[in-house]
Parts: sequence; C-alpha cells; structure tokens
Amino acid sequence: MIYDVSPLLSSETRVWPGDTPLTRDLRASLEAGDPCTVSTLRTTVHIGAHSDAPAHFGRGEATIDEVPLESYLGPCQLIRVPAGPPRLIRPEMLPVPLAAPRVLFATGSYAGDPTAPFTALSRSLIEAIHAQGGRLVGLDTPSVDPADSQDFPAHLACIEYRIATIEGLALDEVPEGIYELIALPLKLAGFDASPVRAVLRTLP
Repeated sequence: MIYDVSPLLSSETRVWPGDTPLTRDLRASLEAGDPCTVSTLRTTVHIGAHSDAPAHFGRGEATIDEVPLESYLGPCQLIRVPAGPPRLIRPEMLPVPLAAPRVLFATGSYAGDPTAPFTALSRSLIEAIHAQGGRLVGLDTPSVDPADSQDFPAHLACIEYRIATIEGLALDEVPEGIYELIALPLKLAGFDASPVRAVLRTLP
C-alpha cells in the first residue's frame, strides 16, 4: 500500500509571510484552441512538503542539488505525538532504539497558518536521533523550529549532524509504523530547498 503524504498545492496554500505564493500562468491552453496546454509555475521552494538544504541556514553549506539522495529513500519510522498544546518534541518522546534511520513525526498541530503556533523539534531531539544513527527527520508542520524562533536551533543541529529534513508533510491519515520513504528533492542548482513528492510504502 502507498500513502501519499504530500499536501495538495494550490494558490490557496499559505506560505511564510513575505515568501512567494503559488501562481500558475497559462502560456498556452487546449481550451483556447492551442495545440497543447503549457503552464508556468512560480512559487517559493519552501512550499508544501519540502526539504531544506543545509545552505538554507548555513553559509557555504550544500545546496539542494548537492545533498545525498540516500537520505530521502529507505526505511522510516512514523511516530504519532500525543495531542496537546504546541510544544517542542524532546528525546523522551523518541523510542529507544529507533526502528529506522528516518523518523517522521505526526503532530496534528498545524492548521494551515505558518504564523500560528505549532509543534516543533528540540535541539536535544536532533542530537538523540543522531546518536542512534538517524539520517532524516520530518514532520507535518512548515518548520522544524517554532514559528516564532529567532535562533533556529533545530535547523542548525540538523546541519551540524548532517540530518536531512522534510517539512510540511500530510500525515493525518497514516498509522504509526515502519514504512519505506520515497521523497526525492528536485535537482535545482544552487537552491536552498526543494519541494518533494513524498510517499510512504508499506513494507512486506
């Protein structure tokens, strides 16, 4: 079974204040009598389900075309965080040992407004995932750091420990468990992030 954990993207998708919303410009259209339909897409690379490159917060760090694809493909563990007020996920909420080197957190805390509080990740959680051999962390909110963060400790810890991130996943309908993650970023030269089409495939 395959779960599509990428949210639908449209002009209604909210982005960070000051960032670029999604627009579609029809350059040609079958409905207008053209021989084919051709669209131009304009939006931030941090829209929907996306992966930040280390260069997003690290000067001189790898851009999204330089990150190792192995981080985005392979066994992963989906952990559902108990409902509660927006908070930081801490190491005590992490199973020991991890069942897979890629960890996704379903928080249910994001309602579509990136400026409203949502659950995020603590630096100590990133350190604990690294200590267990983790190579990717993902969640269903637009950032691994809180909406009002000024120093971005989770982002910086992920860069330090070479842990890939996927933000903005759609995990509401997926049960906890072990899956195969497939969520490859686009090969965008010099970019700080890329949207991904993320899917979880049940293991035999």
